[in-house]
Amino acid sequence: MGGVDKGLQLLRGRPMVAWVLERLAPQVDELIINANQNLDAYRGLGHAVVSDDISGFAGPLAGLHAGLKAAKHPLVATAPCDSPFLPLDLVSRLLSSLKENQLAVAKTGEQAHPVFCLLRRDLHQDLDAFLRGGGRKIDAWYAKLRHVEVAFDDEADAFRNINTREELQRE
Repeated sequence: MGGVDKGLQLLRGRPMVAWVLERLAPQVDELIINANQNLDAYRGLGHAVVSDDISGFAGPLAGLHAGLKAAKHPLVATAPCDSPFLPLDLVSRLLSSLKENQLAVAKTGEQAHPVFCLLRRDLHQDLDAFLRGGGRKIDAWYAKLRHVEVAFDDEADAFRNINTREELQRE
C-alpha cells in the first residue's frame, strides 16, 4: 500500500485493525496489538500495544515474539491486521486441534496460513533463539515444532488479506 500503515487504512469507515479486533475480541481473554509506528493511534483502540524488540525488520515473527513476551495467558492466538474477515470461530477450532501440539495453524486447501495460529506462550524462548540466529521465515520456525494444520476450507474467504488500495476500495 505504498508504505502506509495497513492496519489504520479505512475499510467501510473504520481502520482495518478495528475489524480484526472486533472479530477476535469475543474469542480471547486478552488483546495485544503489535505495532511499530503510529503507536498513539493503536493505543487509542483501547488495548495493550507492544513493539518489536528484535533489531532489524524480522517480519511477522518479530511481532509474534513481542506478543508472546507480553502475553499473560498460556495460549496466544494471532491474526494480521490486513485480514478483517477472519473466522468468528478461529480460536475455538484451533484450540480443539491443538491437543499436545505446540502450535495450531489455519489452513485452506493446501495453503497454510501461519499468521493465523494458536500457540503456547512458552515458545517465546525457542522463537527468540530462532530470531537471534537469523531466522525470519515463519514456516521454517514452526516446521520444527509439534504442530497441526487445521482445515478451514469452509471459510476460505475469511483468510483473504487486503494488500493494495484497489483491494481495499473493492471491499
